[in-house]
Amino acid sequence: MGKVRAKDTSPELEVRRLVHRMGFRFRLYESSLPGTPDLVLKRHRAVIFVHGCFWHRHPRCRKATTPAANAEFWRAKFVANQTRDKRHECKLKRLEWKVLVVWECELKNLERLARRIAELCAG
Repeated sequence: MGKVRAKDTSPELEVRRLVHRMGFRFRLYESSLPGTPDLVLKRHRAVIFVHGCFWHRHPRCRKATTPAANAEFWRAKFVANQTRDKRHECKLKRLEWKVLVVWECELKNLERLARRIAELCAG
């Protein structure tokens, strides 16, 4: 797991390029916010998390598999990841931040993702 990148992953870079093309400006990894969001759009009081389907267990996604070897370890890890994600999202919402979670597999349809981002920043 040491070789798994935490920052600047391919999905993150793709989302950044899309958000920038849409004309939004953002900060990266704002450590003062719960969960250190991947993108922070302060003007819109919105944050974007880019989640890998495998690590964060995207429901009903074919990429959210559980390795057969050491399955109990992986189940515990995935539950901890999901619990942490939900805790951070709740804290941000209590602080009146809008939260958008972008799943890795959603990058196949950038038009739909662009609409979601526009909705996040509009309202």
